[in-house]
Order: sequence, then C-alpha cells, then structure tokens
Amino acid sequence: MVVSCRNRAKRCCLTHLSHYCFAMIRAFLIIKPTSVLNAVVPLWALGCGLAVGLGSRVQAAQPPVPSQRLGPVALAVAPDGTKLYIAGSTAQSIAIFDPVRGSIVQTLATPGAPSGLTLDRQGKVLVVTCAAPSSRVCWIDAVSGKTLQSMPVGHTAMSPVLSRDGKTLYVCNRFENTISVIDVASQRERMRLPVSREPFAADLTPDGKTLLVAHHLHAGRADADVVAATVSIIDTDALKVVKTLALPNGSGLLRGMRISPDGKYACVTHVLGRFHLPTTQLDRGWMNSNALSIIDLSEMKLLNTVLLDNVDSGAANPWALGWTGDGKTLAVTHAGTHELSVIDWPALLDKLGKLPATEPTTAATDYSVSSRWVGDVPNDLAFMVGLRQRIKLHGKGPRALALSGNRVFVAHYFSDSLEVVNLAQPPLKAVALSLGAKAAMSVTQRGEMLFNDASICFQGWQSCASCHSEDARVDGMNWDLLNDGIGNPKNVKSLLLVHRTPPVMSLGVRDTAETAVRAGIRSILFTVQPEETAVAIDEWLKSLKPMPSPRLVNGKLSAAAKRGQKLFNDSKVGCARCHPPGLFTDLKNHDVGTRGKFDQATDLFDTPTLIELWRTAPYLHDGSAVTVRDVLTTANPTNQHGDTLSLTPPQIEDLVDYLLSL
Repeated sequence: MVVSCRNRAKRCCLTHLSHYCFAMIRAFLIIKPTSVLNAVVPLWALGCGLAVGLGSRVQAAQPPVPSQRLGPVALAVAPDGTKLYIAGSTAQSIAIFDPVRGSIVQTLATPGAPSGLTLDRQGKVLVVTCAAPSSRVCWIDAVSGKTLQSMPVGHTAMSPVLSRDGKTLYVCNRFENTISVIDVASQRERMRLPVSREPFAADLTPDGKTLLVAHHLHAGRADADVVAATVSIIDTDALKVVKTLALPNGSGLLRGMRISPDGKYACVTHVLGRFHLPTTQLDRGWMNSNALSIIDLSEMKLLNTVLLDNVDSGAANPWALGWTGDGKTLAVTHAGTHELSVIDWPALLDKLGKLPATEPTTAATDYSVSSRWVGDVPNDLAFMVGLRQRIKLHGKGPRALALSGNRVFVAHYFSDSLEVVNLAQPPLKAVALSLGAKAAMSVTQRGEMLFNDASICFQGWQSCASCHSEDARVDGMNWDLLNDGIGNPKNVKSLLLVHRTPPVMSLGVRDTAETAVRAGIRSILFTVQPEETAVAIDEWLKSLKPMPSPRLVNGKLSAAAKRGQKLFNDSKVGCARCHPPGLFTDLKNHDVGTRGKFDQATDLFDTPTLIELWRTAPYLHDGSAVTVRDVLTTANPTNQHGDTLSLTPPQIEDLVDYLLSL
C-alpha cells in the first residue's frame, strides 16, 4: 500500500498546482443547494404510468409546520410494496408512508430514538431498535401499530437482523462491542457475543448460518503501517466469531452492509483514507476516497474494493445499500454528496473476474487502460466507468434506503424528505415524495448538516465527518495536517467540548476552536465558505453533549471506578494535576515523554479532556497506545505521565475503570 501511495503521489503532483488554482477560483462561486421538491407522486403512477405523470404535482392542503424534525435513519418496505416504514431518529417515532396516497398515514411513538428496523418475511411484525445507553428493542404489529413486546438490549443498539424463520434476532450494541442474540419466542437474550470495535451494520446469509458484522472503526494502533477496520464472520450455530476480515489499508467508518439475494457476496460501504500522504490536496482522492468492499462468501475472503468516486468528482460518505430482488442491480447512497449510485452488479463481477490475480511483469505498462490486475482496483478511479450511474438527489443526507421491485426509496436525514427512483424507467431520475410540512431548521441543526456535507468541499471528496464521523468524534487514524508542518502525523481528536478547551490541535497551534473550524474549511475542505457556514458548525459543535459510558452501572460509577477515582485524585499519583475534575484538562501543554520519531518541533503536547475517553481510542497524540492501560503502563516508562509505576495491577485496573467511565 505504501508503494502504491508513492506511485499515486508521482502521478498527482504535476496536476496539483493547476487543480489548486482552480479550487481557489471555484471557491468564489457560492452555489445554493438545490431546494427539496415538494411534489406528491403516487407510486402507481411511477410503476404503471397511471393517474399522475412523473413530473406533476398533486395539490393538497398542507398540515401546520411541525415543531420537530423527523430525522430518517432507516427504512423498511412491506413485501407487497403498500407501506413504507420510516425510522425517525429525531422525532423518536416510526412514520408509516402509503405510496398510493403519497402521504404519511400513521405515526407510532417509540420508547427512544429508533436506530434501525426490519420486517418479518410476512410483513406482519416490525422490529425496531431504539438506541440509548440502555437501549430497547420493540416488536410492533405492522397492521395495527400496537407494540407487542419490548425488551432491553445493550448500549446504542442498531441494525436489527431477523432470521428467515423469525425465531432469532441479532442486534448490534455499538458502544458495548457486542451482538445481542435473542430468542424471539421467549423474548430472552441468549447471549451477548463479544466482537470488535463499534459493530455498526450486520446481515445474515439466506441459509441463516452466517452473520456478517461491519465494524465502524479499527481497533488497533494508529501509527502502524496498516490500519483498517474489519468485518466479523459469525457462525450462528456455534455463536462465535470464526473469522475476521480486514479491509484494505485505510478503511474506516464502515456504515452499510448487505448480502446479495443469492447469498454469494456481501458488500460494505466505507471511507478509504490515504493516511500515509500529507494532506496537501484533495485531487483524485489524495486524502480520502469512498469505497465499496466486496466479500466472496463461498471462500469467506475479500474479493476486492472498488472506488465509488470519479476522477474529478468525489462520492463522499457512502452509507446505505441494497440489491434488487433479482440481484442484478446494487444501489448505494452517498450521504455526503447527496447522490445515489445504481450499479450493474453482473457487469461489475464480470470485469473483476477478467483481471489477472497477479501483476503482469512481462509487458510494458499500458497507461491507456485502468486496472491491469486485481491489486490496482482500490486505487482506480475509472474502474466503475460504464458500470454505474450517479443520480443527483434533491434532499440532504441520504442515510436510509429500501428496495421494492424496481423502485429504490431513499430517505434523507437532514431534509426530512423521501425520494424514489424507478429503475424500470430510464433515464433514471429521483422523484420527491411528500412527507408533509417540515420543521424549520435551526442554526445548530444546519451546522450538523454542514459538518456532514461534502458539497462544501472541493469536488465533493469528503466532509468534516469523513475524519470525525457523523457525530464529530474520531476515525482512529493519524493524519499529517499542514497546520504544524509536514511529516508529523497526529491522531484525530474528538471535537466534543472543543470550544471549551482551548487551545486546539495536539500541539495547541490553534488558539480557539473557532479558528480551527475556519482553518479546516480552507485547508482540509479546500474551499472558501461564507462566515455563516463556520458559525453554524461552531454552534452545532458547542451543542454536543457527552454520552454516558458503557462502564457505568445504572448511570453511576462502579465500585472499581470509585476506587480508581480516589487514585486519580491522589496527589502522589498526580493525574488530577493536569486533568482536574470538571473539564479534566488544565488547558496547558506539557512534556509527558511521548515525543516520537516524527515529532519535529517540541516535546510539549496539549492536555486533552478525559471526558468520553472510552470513545476515543487509540490514545496519545500519535495513536500509539491501543488502550488506556497501555497509556498508564508501557507508554509511561519514566513516570512523566503521572506516577503510575508505583501502582499495583489491581490499582491500575481500578484507575482504568474510572477513566473509561468519564
């Protein structure tokens, strides 16, 4: 991978200057986002050409403007296509949309923010995960809307997967790093299966024997040559992880996972970070590209990874995906560029199958073709030419997708809107379906949208969320940003409390978060934006609240954590000297003995807040410590990072428990 990155650097350096000049000119063109359409289009009209044409509007009395956004994050469609279930995370409800009427016909309140949903094969029972530190999963009668059962699961439950016989339910507990295995008949949790970091999406093979789980972030060091998130393969009979597949180097922020209808392949959407390169440009995916990884389920191995970007147009933050029933078309949403990719699946497999397994060595390199062998594909921005269509959507933040026959439904998190693409009616285009009146977006809500919006980035390669995830935390990678020189990569920091804990960055080179936000727009997104863009992002970041740790017991410190708290505040141990309770930072730079071979200018590093420490691994400015225990032991050989060498192993464990409870 390092060699391929160097080759890419040679190919791109000649175009850097011209593209940079173009970016500066382009920055003065302020393009207003496309307005969300309010057309109401009955689905019969889409499928049969009856009643109303694709571009027409049905005039209807609009209800009063609602006071709360819906925030769609998941979709499920009834087997007969007559109902669409929309999980509204912000509204904490399920909206039932009738495609024939072209409107929401019923709204079901949920006991928390719905994070995922699925229907049984008969379409009679809707299963909904409601994410919280103590999540719940609910069974809802899909006809009457009555809640049939409800039971607790783990921390931030999501991506429910129901076995084909309806007897077993699997739920990802994202921040507990477990999978709940639930016996549906008895409403009993059989076990919580430990898996790798942040299980985010899952799917089950048609025979029910194998569960695949996509992990949002990697679980290792960030200063290694290879850093990549993984997919866990679980034997559902033995209920154990039988294999772990690492995706290509730089893979992270895995968000979508689906298995093909024939059970032969699984696809995962993710960002592919080129973290070995300094962030001098964005052209041709220099910093981040956006990918689809394909797993061959017959051999349980990674088949290949294809890029969803074009040479001069990024397709940022790929999210949801799904196949048509015949397995011939794969659809992928791009939550950052607000697009839908429609992929010819047989053609993609055919092209991959024709590539040699090893790099040709006898023939001269032919630069007129794209990939010459399978190893070229993850760096080939032209590989998907002719294999897919990119469809511009009208809404903002397409995080949810569902297919029914030839229709692809897409729901937008930020614009509270719904669209449909009819695959049987070329040329393909998205048609808006009305979800009724929309709540006005506040400045804070607009800031969240802009943070996740790659349309404010040069060529749409990335958004702020491409390195900080959708909630402004971390991607676990080291990046060589230009604000402190080239050649000294630093680990991505969480932006929680960043406006209250100046200075900013690992070396404190930005005096305030406001300065850092504006510098990031210029030097990471490579555009110039109006001041109100930065102000809105500031307001959203200021609004972020810490999430309770999975280490807490009924919201309180465990007995071990209370012992650790005493050690933390002990003046002999010294943790509280630099991390005083409150913000858990003294807002100063210190030499804690962690300067590495790539650090050029100073031994002093900013003291980070310890709040939500449990979410921000790996640790230290260079991501060299996988665990907090490593920070207190192997990474602190001279006791500069607190007097921890005098602590016994049980005391270390107590201190770890406290730190991971903050």
